[in-house]
Amino acid sequence: MKAIEITSYGAPEVLRAAERPDPVAGAGEALIRVAASGVNRPDVLQRKGHYPVPPGASDIPGLEVAGTIVAGDAAALAEAGLKLGDRVCALVAGGGYAELCVAPVGQCLPAPAGLDDVAAASLPETFFTVWSNVFDRGHLQAGETLLVQGGTSGIGVTAIQLAKAANAKVIVTAGSDAKASACIALGADEAINYNTHDFAAEVQRLTAGRGCNVILDMVAGDYVAREVGCLAEDGRLVIIAVQGGVKAQIDAGAVLRRRLTITGSTLRPRSVPFKSAIARSLRDKVWPWIESGKVKPVIHQVFPADQAAQAHALMESNQHIGKLVLQW
Repeated sequence: MKAIEITSYGAPEVLRAAERPDPVAGAGEALIRVAASGVNRPDVLQRKGHYPVPPGASDIPGLEVAGTIVAGDAAALAEAGLKLGDRVCALVAGGGYAELCVAPVGQCLPAPAGLDDVAAASLPETFFTVWSNVFDRGHLQAGETLLVQGGTSGIGVTAIQLAKAANAKVIVTAGSDAKASACIALGADEAINYNTHDFAAEVQRLTAGRGCNVILDMVAGDYVAREVGCLAEDGRLVIIAVQGGVKAQIDAGAVLRRRLTITGSTLRPRSVPFKSAIARSLRDKVWPWIESGKVKPVIHQVFPADQAAQAHALMESNQHIGKLVLQW
């Protein structure tokens, strides 16, 4: 099969087209002929040598795919309500930048009705991540306020839409007025340009001093202390990336007085049963939102698979709004 591999750690140009042996599906797995592969920030980190591949996972980058099931564990497929020939999208621990990819059956979802393979490929990584962190860990409820750091990222555009579909209020940060406007167009109630405004002060103003119930943070570092000040009583801060650094200082007294929760997670190394449970929640609760048009994929650009390096360069430029996808 054709694949895109990381020839050495470094700049986008280290991504090269190659030929690899076809993978074989084992027990509990499906083999997918890939039509499209999503591009995500962890792929960039892996390319740079900052995101180790979990034991047993493919060294080929790529955490989400869409395509057709061409082989697999018949019993597991039947139990999941899937069969050979079905169009699916899947979350994988690696191997997504390839013409064939093995995925645990529990992490495969039917391609939502009305979506093509490119749109379906843009879903798994961000939808699994947002559901797990905003709803399962952050316990966002209808009527509460969510602050999303980086509203135009793939995670951001997903968090905006899922939170609004769940009847929450959404405040986002973005790096320009144009990006802030894009977030409003996607449904955010308020958008803060963090380059021209202090987001912590703006959150207090926009919430009349009450603060946010949940914050989804991809920055960490010195943002954490400021975010603690943004939280309402019983608020929850969920950290899912550390683009601003791994060290933070906080006012522990504020955590005690306002009963705050600071938590976080990384999805890639979690077990198949854990991810399969998220998939079931998405199929039951979120897929109907997608199929009704209440939630829509946001795709900035589609690249031929052999232009993966260009896709990575665009992601690192932070000029995109939504997802980048490779097409085979």
